[in-house]
Amino acid sequence: MIEISFMSANWVARQVGYAMSEGWGQGDRATNAYFEPLETFRERFAAILADVKRLGFRKLDLWTGHLNWKWASDVHLSIAQELLDAQSISISSYAGGFGATAEEFERTCRLARALKIGILGGSSEYLLQDKKGFSALLHRYELKFAYENHPEKNPEEILQLISGTDEESVGVCLDTGWLGTHGYDAAKAIREVRDRLFFVHLKDVKSPGGHVTCRYGDGCVPVRGCVETLKEIKYFGGISIEHEPEDHSPDQEVSESRAMLEQWLA
Repeated sequence: MIEISFMSANWVARQVGYAMSEGWGQGDRATNAYFEPLETFRERFAAILADVKRLGFRKLDLWTGHLNWKWASDVHLSIAQELLDAQSISISSYAGGFGATAEEFERTCRLARALKIGILGGSSEYLLQDKKGFSALLHRYELKFAYENHPEKNPEEILQLISGTDEESVGVCLDTGWLGTHGYDAAKAIREVRDRLFFVHLKDVKSPGGHVTCRYGDGCVPVRGCVETLKEIKYFGGISIEHEPEDHSPDQEVSESRAMLEQWLA
């Protein structure tokens, strides 16, 4: 059964009042700065989880902006797990950038295991530096890593990047929105990466050449076709609903996208 989850990076612009005029980095920095202080972490992380639950989700893709391996202490992690248990929310994947060295990637792995996370969905420069060591850490912590495509223009480039890695522990987190940005048919891409497909970030974007995300059906990505293809190949992993507007809250549009997704999956 395919599980639907909410991507907390949808709120990348929240801490700048949905006026993210300086790009992703602006929202990333503001979110990390807001959630890092331990004295306010409980209240602020609880509010995020309450909003996830208010939107009707019980599965969360936790973005590094809300709990970053760079600054998360054991106390942060203990508080986070306590709040997750209280809200009956589980984490489907940890999303973001996971460092450039073995030490940094291992810190990511430790955080994931502490919060009972099984999949890392994102990127890591360490993967490109030492594929053997990268896979060894995944095995040690009993994790899977799913590479999320951004600059890659087609499945061939995505699969080339993870070639030479352990196929059981390293795969693909297919971001349909970035494929739309590059003008590539995301439904076709699903078929082409099916043997390494670990996770899906189901995202629509307004038009090729840009990365303005939108509600399903309002952009250029064949989102319904992607879902039909996932059903066709008997994919039973997770689907994260991803929509990260810079100038308004995504909540209503995410809710509408979820209703469509549930109908398509029925």
